[in-house]
Amino acid sequence: MRAVILAGGSGTRLWPLSRQAFPKQFLPLLGQRSLFQQTVERVRPLVGDEVCVVATRDVAHLVDRQLRDLGIDPRGRVILEPVGRNTAPAVGVAALAAPADTVLLVLPSDHAVRDEDAFRSALERAAGAAAAGNLVTFGITPSRPETGYGYIQAGEPLPGFDGFRRVARFVEKPDLATARRYLDEGGYYWNSGMFAFRAGTILEELARHAPEVWAGVEALRNAVEAGGDLPANGYARIPKISIDYAVMERSERGVVLPVDPGWSDLGSFAALLGVLGRDEAGNAVRVDGLPLLEDSRGNLVWAGDKVVALVGMTDTVVVDTADALLVCPKDRSQDVRRVAEALARQGREEAVHHRTVHRPWGTFTTLEEADGHKVKRITVCPGQRLSLQLHHHRAEQWVVVRGTARVTRGDEVLDLTVGQTVHIPKGEKHRLENRGEGPVEIIEVQTGDYLGEDDIVRLQDDYGRTL
Repeated sequence: MRAVILAGGSGTRLWPLSRQAFPKQFLPLLGQRSLFQQTVERVRPLVGDEVCVVATRDVAHLVDRQLRDLGIDPRGRVILEPVGRNTAPAVGVAALAAPADTVLLVLPSDHAVRDEDAFRSALERAAGAAAAGNLVTFGITPSRPETGYGYIQAGEPLPGFDGFRRVARFVEKPDLATARRYLDEGGYYWNSGMFAFRAGTILEELARHAPEVWAGVEALRNAVEAGGDLPANGYARIPKISIDYAVMERSERGVVLPVDPGWSDLGSFAALLGVLGRDEAGNAVRVDGLPLLEDSRGNLVWAGDKVVALVGMTDTVVVDTADALLVCPKDRSQDVRRVAEALARQGREEAVHHRTVHRPWGTFTTLEEADGHKVKRITVCPGQRLSLQLHHHRAEQWVVVRGTARVTRGDEVLDLTVGQTVHIPKGEKHRLENRGEGPVEIIEVQTGDYLGEDDIVRLQDDYGRTL
C-alpha cells in the first residue's frame, strides 16, 4: 500500500488563519502538528514511509520541512504540480509513479479524524476491496442534515466484501429539505473525498471515462518516472477536473464503504468549532493572551498574545491575527471565502501571506513599515542561506540577535555574532547564511525611496547557482 496525500488547495474559508502561501493543511489547528503532518502520521502505521505527496510548487518548501520534521526524507516522495489542476490529474500522476498493482490510499491533507483506530481499520478493509479491482470511496455516516457536503447514495451490497455497497449515484450538495430527506431515508452518506484503488485500475478508468485527462497524464510518464519536474505547459493543458467527476461518478467499479470515524473536512470555522475542545458554555477558545468571555455562548475565539473580551456574544466567530481581524456569525462562516477572494482581486498581500512569510531558507516578519523605512526580523534555518542579491532602491542595516551569521558583502565574508552589525549599501551584492546548528536571527532595517519585495536582483539562487 501507498498513501497519496493531496496537499493542494488554498483553504480560503479559513482566512485569515489560512493564506494562499500558507494554506490550512500546513497549520497546527488541532495540536502541535499541522493537519498535513497529522494526515501522514495517521496512515503511517499502515504504509510506513510509503508516502507520495502531490502539491503545488508554491508550497514545496512547506512540504519538505514538515516531512523532515516527521523524520521522513522527502526525496522521491513529492510530486510538484506546476499549477493546480484539481484532483484527477493529481491522482493520475501519483498513479503513474507507483507499480500498477499497488493499492493507493488517496487522502486529502486537511481533514480531521477523531477515531484513528477505526479509520485505519476502514483503510485496511478498503485496501482488500481495492486489490480486487474496485474503486473504493469512503462514505461518512451523516449525523445531521448537512448542506455543505456532497452525498453518495449506496446501492446493492458488494458480493464477497461485508459492509461494502455499490455506488448508486453521487449527489451534489443538497438544500436543507433534501438533506433532511436523505437523513430520514438512510442509505445516503457524506462524500469524504477519500479513496482506495490500485494504481493500474485508476489509470484504466481515467482512460475509459476521462480520455483527455488520461492522455495529458500519460504524456508526463517519462518526467514522473524520472522524478523530475513536471513540464508546466504540458500539465497546464490537462483538463481541470476532480477525480469524482472524471471517474467515480461514471465508473461501474465504484463502491462505498460507510464509516463513522469522527471525520470533518474542516471546511469552515463552524466545522472547526465542532472539533475543538469547548468550555461549559460551548466556547472554543484559542488565545495566547487573556480571554474574557462574559455571558457568551457557542463562540469560536482565536487570537494571539493579547486580551480578548466578548460580552453577550452568541454563535460568533472571532479570529484575530497580526494583520487581520475576522468577525462573523457562525452560520455565515462558509461565506468567509468571499473576503479572501475580494482581497485577492484587490491584490492585497493579506490574501497571500501572513505577517510572517515562510521561505525555503526560513522566515521573515515585517515588524514596522512607513515612508522611507521598513523593519524586519529574519530567521535563517541551520544550513540554509539566502540568494546572492542586490537592491537598486534601498540600503540595509543588519543586527544579529541570535546565532552566528555569515555575511557576504561585496568581496568580503564576515562572521557576525550577537550584537554585531553590518551595513549593506544600495547596489552592493550581499548574502546571509547560517552555517551553525541553531537558527540565526537578524533585525533588518531598510531605508530608501522604494521598499517593495520586487526590488531584488538575484545573482545566484539559494543553492549558489548563477542566475
